[in-house]
Amino acid sequence: MKYALVDGIKTEAAKGIQGICSVCNAELIPKCGKVYAKHWAHRSIVSCDSWWEPETEWHRNWKNNYPADCQEVTLFDEQTNEKHIADIRTVHKLVIEFQHSPIKSEERISREKFYKNMLWVVDGSRLKNDYSRFRKGKDGLFFTETNNKGVYIVEYPDAVFPANWLESSVPVIFDFLGQSTDTTDEIKNTLWCLVPRREQTGKAYVVGIKREVFIKITSNCPTLFQQKPEPKQQKPQIAFRPGRIVRPGPLIDLIEKKMTSGKWRPRRRGW
Repeated sequence: MKYALVDGIKTEAAKGIQGICSVCNAELIPKCGKVYAKHWAHRSIVSCDSWWEPETEWHRNWKNNYPADCQEVTLFDEQTNEKHIADIRTVHKLVIEFQHSPIKSEERISREKFYKNMLWVVDGSRLKNDYSRFRKGKDGLFFTETNNKGVYIVEYPDAVFPANWLESSVPVIFDFLGQSTDTTDEIKNTLWCLVPRREQTGKAYVVGIKREVFIKITSNCPTLFQQKPEPKQQKPQIAFRPGRIVRPGPLIDLIEKKMTSGKWRPRRRGW
């Protein structure tokens, strides 16, 4: 972990000091070698948080986009007595979990239930096939453009995304850039948000978001998408309506007034 409590203060690892774990109150020792980033470790082999996993450079770089006070925040559920460390919990109580390693469906579901108002950022560069599969779907006929810039309907999401994330109850953002510094690939340099499915047709909605815009929204808003109530006695024009987007300043032009006006329709390419 990046932080420990030193005299009650959240502190990064440094030589010559000792810290306390915010979850189990056990003693932590600083690891400040030349190979790995500075971090804290328990003196004995212990997993005080059952959701703990080794932190990669990709994790650390993402976390550093947010203030230190929002990083590694310990949350406690009084009903279940569970205690877990969220990667990020913003001042607006939005939890962001950065996921590099594989995760079982049971744990994914447990985290979503525990954190409630959360979203995932998944390292899509870990497996080469994940990006090639997404790119093939994006360049092919699986993605249908809509009248809203950056918003797509995916006809066969199971052929585009890893199966484990398709049933997530919260937004899942795929980062296919990883640790690459390549700025020429527009698809890799865009974050791709898989909106939770609420329809029975098997289709999915995907929103492309620039990295800096995503960081700004999640730093300043309680949710990435805010559901607006439908006007009374208005019949829905489409089977599924993603929540309209709160606009904190220069937010990209996503799902707008056309969704409730009945004029919003997919635009098919070459069909």
